[in-house]
Amino acid sequence: MSSSIYAEPLDNDVIGHVDVEHDFSGVIDVRVGYADSIDSYLDGGLGKFGVDNGAHLALSQLGLSYHSQWGDAWSSRIVANGYVDGINNGLGITEAILRYRDIPSEQGIRFDFQFGLMYPQISLENVATAWASPFTLNYSTINSWLAEEVRHVGLSTTVESLGKYRQSEHDFSLTAEAFMFNDTTGAMLAWHGWTQTSRQTLVQETIPITAIPAMEEGGMLDAQAANSDPFTELDDRIGGHVLAKWTWRNKGSLQAGYYDNNANTHIVKQGQYVWLTQFGHIGAKWRLPFGVSLVSQFMQGTTLMTNTDGYPVVDNDFYSGYVLLSKRWDKHRLSLRVEDFSVTDNDLTPEDNNNEDGQSLTLAYQYQLDRPWFIQFEYNAVDSTRPARAYLNESIELLEQQWQVSSRYFF
Repeated sequence: MSSSIYAEPLDNDVIGHVDVEHDFSGVIDVRVGYADSIDSYLDGGLGKFGVDNGAHLALSQLGLSYHSQWGDAWSSRIVANGYVDGINNGLGITEAILRYRDIPSEQGIRFDFQFGLMYPQISLENVATAWASPFTLNYSTINSWLAEEVRHVGLSTTVESLGKYRQSEHDFSLTAEAFMFNDTTGAMLAWHGWTQTSRQTLVQETIPITAIPAMEEGGMLDAQAANSDPFTELDDRIGGHVLAKWTWRNKGSLQAGYYDNNANTHIVKQGQYVWLTQFGHIGAKWRLPFGVSLVSQFMQGTTLMTNTDGYPVVDNDFYSGYVLLSKRWDKHRLSLRVEDFSVTDNDLTPEDNNNEDGQSLTLAYQYQLDRPWFIQFEYNAVDSTRPARAYLNESIELLEQQWQVSSRYFF
């Protein structure tokens, strides 16, 4: 078994020849905490955290990853996650990938193909076992949204140019992804806004939608099901994502990409509407002086849902960005993350105001008890303005805070 917290235990440029090699890794994350908030978005409310107001004790993640390697190039990975939080308990698959990663050519060119249930290659934060973050307990708003409804079944093709074959410290890669089973992507971002959590939606799950007046009988959204299905396929169209990345060895990396699910918004089946969601994103991961790591990402895009005649019912612009600084020394790690996010409602649908504006602060301290065992203290604050909270008789302007203590064991 691997004791590394990182998700790719076999990540050498050339993997030694073996017939079949198996590797299990995982994470057990138990937390106790307190939230000064309102009902969680997971409970059909408009709270930004994955817990309701008050004290909580939870199995926040039981992550299991099974990796197999056969030959020099073929491998597979299956990831399952479980949660016992008293709101949305569950156990299920979150990733299942078959991979062919070629041996580099003499010129340092390598091809990497992946097929299956996967995340688009966006996150710079969630790089630990079972898509956990080694920096903070709660993910950034960007990666919380990816964890909730931006996953798909698809084919990813990457071509890399490895600098060491050119006596260079610079690596370059270009990735193209084609995918399906993502037609409702954007629904939750519209109806509960940006959130900050550490929960990944399981493949068999649906997500409760906040009850708003527009979804009552006679409203413009009364045909919408009470829950959104984030992994459904309704229009039989293929979406795409492209990503370019530059890595300067031992210094850092920069990346930029564009995502388009290429959806046909004229379709609605069994209460599930098709959403057209498009966004661009940039990110950087860099080593600063004094051993400080910088991780930063920014995303900006649009999401559109229409009726079957093409009339725009939900039409939103959105953005989110974060800067994370992390310093690790001896058995300690201190991380600070600040964020800014927004949703702009451009449609005229009555009783469905999706406007939102907010900022977030996360401060985390981690102590390593043993090589795979960490104790972590974390404070989260989200200050946001969301007019839709008035539908639930909650404050439009709200400062939500959360304190957490976690015991995380990686194996």
